[in-house]
Amino acid sequence: MAGKIEAIDVATGISLARTKDHPANRALGSVGEVGSWQSLLALSVTVLACGTIAGNRGLAEAGRNMLAAGIAASIVKTTLKRSVHRTRPNVLMDEGRYARGWPGTGIGPWQSFPSGHAALSFAVARSVARTSPGLAEAAYAAAVGVAAIQVVRGAHFPIDVLAGAAIGVGAESVCHRMLRPDPAGAGPDPSVG
Repeated sequence: MAGKIEAIDVATGISLARTKDHPANRALGSVGEVGSWQSLLALSVTVLACGTIAGNRGLAEAGRNMLAAGIAASIVKTTLKRSVHRTRPNVLMDEGRYARGWPGTGIGPWQSFPSGHAALSFAVARSVARTSPGLAEAAYAAAVGVAAIQVVRGAHFPIDVLAGAAIGVGAESVCHRMLRPDPAGAGPDPSVG
């Protein structure tokens, strides 16, 4: 069954990336860099700093959660990339080579799984959606756009971006639970013990 799913994933990825070298897709690749760790780190730090400087506790909390979720997602995706290797679609398309397995190689063309852009984009989008529900649709649309761009430009297979999205949402959920302030401000419940 896993082999069949992988075959469908590879065929779908190749089909969706067939125009990867078209100038429009190359331009989309540049737009997709908004989902890079550098861009999302800068955004998160900026939100945190602006909230702190302005004395806006909600904005500072949003930035803190965005930053923590992005870092957590990055740690998980990097660990996976170092543990497994999978050829990127563009390597398969350009060179006819495809491989996957253990251990990871640490070499970019063999680090398709999981998508770091998707992981970080969804971690930050989930943070934004949680702290600013009015921005949820825009945040998720941006994350989906970044993930889709990774597929059409031949950087990742569909399962890579789905795994990245799951990592991002999971990382944000864990960070939110760990970082959320005590709503009552009373600290731990002394009756629990």
